[in-house]
Amino acid sequence: MTILDSAVDPASPGYATNRTALLERLAELDTALDQARAGGGEKYVSRHHARGKLLPRERIELLVDADSPFLELSPVAAYGSDFPVGASVVTGIGVVEGVECLIVANDPTVRGGAVNPWSLAKTRRAGEIALANRLPMVNLVESAGADLPTQAEIFIPGGRVFRDLTRLSAAGIPTVSVVFGNATAGGAYVPGMSDHVIMIRDRSQVYLAGPPLVRMATGEVTDDESLGGAAMHAGTSGLADYLAVDERDGIRLARQCVRRLNWRKQGPSPRTAVPQPPKYDPEELLGITSADLKVPFDPREVLARVLDGSDFDEFKPAYGDALVTGWGELHGYPVGVLANARGVLFSAEAQKAAQFIQLANASNTPLIFLQNTTGYMVGTEYEQRGIIKHGALMINAVSNSTVPHLTVNLGASYGAGNYGMCGRAYEPRFLFTWPNAKSAVMGPAQLAGVLSIVARQAAAARGRDYDEESDAAMRMMVEQQIESQSGALFLSGRLYDDGVIDPRDTRTVLGLCLSAIHNGPVKGAEGFGVFRM
Repeated sequence: MTILDSAVDPASPGYATNRTALLERLAELDTALDQARAGGGEKYVSRHHARGKLLPRERIELLVDADSPFLELSPVAAYGSDFPVGASVVTGIGVVEGVECLIVANDPTVRGGAVNPWSLAKTRRAGEIALANRLPMVNLVESAGADLPTQAEIFIPGGRVFRDLTRLSAAGIPTVSVVFGNATAGGAYVPGMSDHVIMIRDRSQVYLAGPPLVRMATGEVTDDESLGGAAMHAGTSGLADYLAVDERDGIRLARQCVRRLNWRKQGPSPRTAVPQPPKYDPEELLGITSADLKVPFDPREVLARVLDGSDFDEFKPAYGDALVTGWGELHGYPVGVLANARGVLFSAEAQKAAQFIQLANASNTPLIFLQNTTGYMVGTEYEQRGIIKHGALMINAVSNSTVPHLTVNLGASYGAGNYGMCGRAYEPRFLFTWPNAKSAVMGPAQLAGVLSIVARQAAAARGRDYDEESDAAMRMMVEQQIESQSGALFLSGRLYDDGVIDPRDTRTVLGLCLSAIHNGPVKGAEGFGVFRM
């Protein structure tokens, strides 16, 4: 065993500065999470409860096994947009009757649970996660349908939600729907395309068009119950497989459905049944990452507080040392780790990464990417040495690797370094962000400086004097814009990750994800195409 040493000094001024900065970001995250949990606000929450109905997180709490964790995904979706934080839907992974399930719950206190562009994107991401990781999906349905003012943005792509449900079923991944209230128009196809459907007497209403629209379209006068009530669907149309007496009974029936799935994981069990906790206190993660992203930190300090027993066998430690690679276990599961140590990726780091990724695929070992990179090195010397083709080696390996990837952005994730370190475009199974992290084409000062240089060159080419005052104003504006648009909450609000997490929860979050991933087979790639050497 190779136990990592730690040089962290909680009494040092640098540690205190880092911790204070991260706690400020965590306070901002807590505020956003409180907004999401508040739903439509006290007025609509009270009205919902007064009708004898449960809130989405209350439904989830009854659905999942007692005292089991629930990993909420994309909790601050729509942050910074015109829509409420959380996007009127709750998604996440929970254990139901011992089975890890992907759960989607509409929040009817937010505009009746209507589907807007962000809730659509969030729901589709949940479907991707269920399919990629072979997770049964449970839909807790209560939605007024499409948010009509934004129908142009959601109508056409919205059909994929129903397509994805049928593809889950075709892949042998069960789908369960519990309808708690309205499921109108397109929303009717969620239970319509699920394997198991539960409706609640005198509560569920499922129809393609409600009574007013039916009257306008056909002249027929009807009522909710005759048109789409739970008893009608249970006894006449056959859409409902089970008829519950109330919400709690509906959730009981959903748990019963999952219990009867006879579900088994296809991936290997943890190699270590009772894993050792890390040797160092995870609380210290708050003071490790630098308050100034320009200042690098040693990712081994993070690994020492995340990996089982702080045990890490480093691969090629003396070669390409700006990238740390090696093997360990996390909650008993074997993992390979790639972690940025000094920000910039050089040719040696790229070649080292490509070899390591191939080794992980050869041994069917999941990979964890810990991002803190400013990108690949630029300049005449490095171009002549082949930084493009070496970076391409790494990106090729990441692109064609088939073992599960988990990515956490610990600090910076700029430029093509984001791609090489398995950013969102490279479809890691899960991607999480620490609240201090940023991601963009390049840093704010660098981007503003590039625009300034281009503007100066353009002025010189025209033979004009350059306006220094305007240049300073432009640079300040650009830096402020990029600073705000590269922040963790802004990007998470646009679903460029699966959630902003407290650094102290990193080990737990990754452990839950690794367990979920092993519902499906874990198998490495058999080929990587042509590597440009």
